[in-house]
Amino acid sequence: MRIVGGKYRGRIFTPGKIFKARPTTDMAKENLFNVLQNLTDFENIRALDLFAGTGSISYELASRGCTDITAVEINPAHVQFIKEVMEKLGEKHIRLVKSNAFVFAARIGEQFDLIFADPPYDHPKFGEVADLIFKNNLLKPDGIFILEHSGQFDYSKHPNFKELRRYGSVHFSIFEAAEQKQS
Repeated sequence: MRIVGGKYRGRIFTPGKIFKARPTTDMAKENLFNVLQNLTDFENIRALDLFAGTGSISYELASRGCTDITAVEINPAHVQFIKEVMEKLGEKHIRLVKSNAFVFAARIGEQFDLIFADPPYDHPKFGEVADLIFKNNLLKPDGIFILEHSGQFDYSKHPNFKELRRYGSVHFSIFEAAEQKQS
């Protein structure tokens, strides 16, 4: 796993062979962050990385100056890896929460400017993740929610859907809060 931009650009971390997460590809990450760079000011946002896996998205956000990042991951081995990388980077702006993402979303009672979710593609509740964000009012009115998924999912009919970005086999559906949809 490589950090593709910002102050940590080029740093490589290897989670090991027993790691079960499917990290977002470097090409997909780089393209996604090029899009996000034009949509948001990383230094002034609250970000949520649901199903954090390797923590790759959290490190990219921190690398670009985001100082309020919450990473949620349930797998103990993944949580340990994220802690180790945070220590190696000396990164203090990531709040790591070991929790089930669905439980966390229902209980947090906070809102975020940017939410990224990358659930395992075989997660039994994968189809519910988009609604999880909006049902629990996690996205601020001008916020952006990105869901990474395979090509078998189509969110274009979701009321908060904005656009789809494809990078190889990686699909990012981008959503916005309902208030924005009226314009």
